[in-house]
Order: sequence, then C-alpha cells, then structure tokens
Amino acid sequence: MGLVGVLGGMGPLATLDFIRKVMAATPAVSDQDHVPLIVSSIPQVPDRTAAFRGEGASPLAAMVASGQRLVRAGAGLIVIPCNTAHLWFGELEEALALPMLHVVDAALEDAAALAGEGAALGLLCTDATLASGLYLNRMPRVAAGMAGVKWALPTAREMLTLVMPGIAAVKAGELGRGADLLGAAAEALARRGAQALVLGCTEVPLVIGPGNSPLPVIDATQALAKRTVAWSLSQRELAPA
Repeated sequence: MGLVGVLGGMGPLATLDFIRKVMAATPAVSDQDHVPLIVSSIPQVPDRTAAFRGEGASPLAAMVASGQRLVRAGAGLIVIPCNTAHLWFGELEEALALPMLHVVDAALEDAAALAGEGAALGLLCTDATLASGLYLNRMPRVAAGMAGVKWALPTAREMLTLVMPGIAAVKAGELGRGADLLGAAAEALARRGAQALVLGCTEVPLVIGPGNSPLPVIDATQALAKRTVAWSLSQRELAPA
C-alpha cells in the first residue's frame, strides 16, 4: 500500500508541517486516497547541531531506535523531516535496511528546476548543516542542471544573531520572533545577490514562505513531501488488485 514511515520529532512542529504538506501534495478526493503514514515523533532525540559541534551526545542510536519502530510497523520507505539529521543518513539507511529519501537531494532537484544553471542561491539552515557542507558538497552530484551555481551564505555574525536564534525561536513556539529573525537573514542574502532562497531547515518554512520572503523559495520540507507522495502512489500502482 505504499506505507511511509516518518522518522520525526526533530522538531515536532516541523514533523506536523511535513505531514500537512504530504496531504496537500496528494491528489485525494477521499480518505482512502491519502498516503498511509506511520509516524514516530520522538522529540527526545539528542540535538543534532550540538552533536556535530562535539558538545552533545550523538543522535544516531535514538534515531535508529525510532526508525526500527517504523520498520516493525511495516513501513516500506523512511523519510526524515529534519535536514541536520541527514548528517547520519548513511548510518541510518544501513541500520534500518529500508529505502530512504534524502531531503537535501529533493530540495536541490527543486532548486535546479526553479533557478537553473548559474543561479545564485541563498541558504538558511542550521550552522551544522552549513559547516558540514550538507548542501554545498551534495549539489554537484545531485543537480546536474546547476552548473556554475553560486551560494549566498549567511555570515558568521548572521548565523549567530539571526539564523540560529530564529530557528530556536520557532522550536520554542515563538513564531513571530522567528519570522522576524529569519526574515532579516533572508533580506541580507537578497542584498548580497541571492536570486532564490533554499529553506534548508524544517523549522524555517514554518515562518518564511512565498508570502513573506524577499525571494522565491525552495522549501526542503515540501520537496521531500512531494517525493514521498510520488513513491507511495507508485507503490500503490504496483500492488495487485
């Protein structure tokens, strides 16, 4: 039936946003048309950015345990609506032994379709996602149509005073403050020549989107949701009548 396992909780509101976007991307006219989901939303997974910095425990064991619940429940695909968690994507895929969709691949494919070759892309993400090169290093092998892409990145000061506090505000439920801080970071990237904005943290599209962004946006959460729906519907078509 194309049952999808959502390895969520990082954070909880971002997980709900992903589920909503899966529903919005599904061509459904009845309950039965929607994508079947099993969700493991365990917010107690250790902080991914702190782990990358060497300031906290690794989240891998907790993510594997959460993912194993999805495997036991019968999921045929695993998706993770958290960009920074994808720093452990390979280890998770090996441990869970199920197909997985990569959120960065999905976002970069959408960026290639929207912006095209030689585009200048702004990136809003956690400092772990930025410092690890999760987006920057993956671009050449994912988005063949993005030759010559230029990245407009937040400065160290903008990460410290705008981006990371903005993400933290969203996680704390302070959506207005998060919108102000992340909006200011987006404006700074636009002034430095960005032509489109990659929302590379699943907290960011909760407060920044087409209605208030100074630039066209590539929403990584939405990109992952679209590909999740496509996978599930393709599995349904293969199922015997």
